[in-house]
Amino acid sequence: MDTMPHDELSLAVPLLVDKEQHRLGCKLRDVESNYSFTSSGSTSTFKTVFHGLNALSGVGILSIPYALSSGGWLSLILLCIISTAAFYTGLLIQRCMDLDSNIRTYPDIGERAFGRKGRILVSVLMYTELYLVSTGFLILEGDNLQNLFPNMGIEVAGFEIGGRQSSVIIVALIILPTVWLDDMSILSYISASGVIASAIVLISIFWTGAFDGVGFKEKGTLVNWHGIPTAVSLYAFCYCAHPVFPALYTSMKNKHQFSNVMILCFILCSLSYASMAVMGYRMFGPSVQSQITLNLPTEKLSSRLTIYTTLVSPITKYALMIIPIVNATKSWLPMNGKKRPFGLFIGTALVISNVIVALSLPFFGDLMSLVGAFLSMTASIILPSLCYMKISGTYQRFGFEMVVLWTIVLLGVAVVILGTYTSLLEIIRHF
Repeated sequence: MDTMPHDELSLAVPLLVDKEQHRLGCKLRDVESNYSFTSSGSTSTFKTVFHGLNALSGVGILSIPYALSSGGWLSLILLCIISTAAFYTGLLIQRCMDLDSNIRTYPDIGERAFGRKGRILVSVLMYTELYLVSTGFLILEGDNLQNLFPNMGIEVAGFEIGGRQSSVIIVALIILPTVWLDDMSILSYISASGVIASAIVLISIFWTGAFDGVGFKEKGTLVNWHGIPTAVSLYAFCYCAHPVFPALYTSMKNKHQFSNVMILCFILCSLSYASMAVMGYRMFGPSVQSQITLNLPTEKLSSRLTIYTTLVSPITKYALMIIPIVNATKSWLPMNGKKRPFGLFIGTALVISNVIVALSLPFFGDLMSLVGAFLSMTASIILPSLCYMKISGTYQRFGFEMVVLWTIVLLGVAVVILGTYTSLLEIIRHF
């Protein structure tokens, strides 16, 4: 990052900076700068809309019916509230970048607001979220493969491995070579198919309900107070793209169109999430599973299309989640540790650890609820608000904006505490 003017630097860096902390901040900054979009400002508004939709649309669409089932019909109001809050905090990220032209990445915002500790905090949250989401990919793949091939299992050295466990291991072996790639540009283009994949899943689910005999007959419940924390956590997981927004904004040719891009992306994604939630809940009611694909009749073509589309997307995106963690880990090592063999070893070790965690926590809904409550809510709602208040000085001026910001922060903290507690209880209960 370029050197800040003296008056701006005084707001970003503590008066006394520990040498070790400074070294860590520099390493993290170097790693994160390698994984942002191009900053040339040449991306058209249309392409930015596509990138924004791709960032916001993901595997969360599979668990959104389960979220609605957990909270009841009135929890859709909470989906709208979270979507609105996430949209607003997305604009706050833009404002932070407008206040300091040196900001290029999300950790830059954390450093500008709270110094090196802010950068480290944001970076740790980002990498932890990437790790857990990639773990969720393996759980999702294993569950859906077992749904397609319930009798699949393998035997190794006299030990029989069950269908779901063997599915996770097989998928990990398929994914592993993608983690070894040096050039991620090919996977970046492939992962852009996420928008199309989400549309295919949405259309296929509708077709299954309307024309394949499932129907939309379930009434559902108005509200389920015990399930509200789970519902809110899963809703928050659907809007966890904020670490990408600085790169989207920096890469835009017409940056004044960013707010319009955000409006369009959030409206389209919220409509797709709400549509999937309503269709899935009306189709399967309280029996809808944490991934709606597990409820689908596998003998139907539309259902198999949905499941196959669901299987392909995580495989193409997995490496994009893991590679930043690999490079962050390499940055801690001496110069010899940055050579390719060490990178291969670290990538392989991360995949193996992902497999172990996926086999130990085989509950997709619970894991995504934990990620949504603790990580997504913190990174997408709380931190953008706090950073903007600090960078802009709004916290020093009592007014309507400060009241709104503190309301968002306090609601976010409440969701983090209650949602994380509920998610951990559910994970423990399953054991």
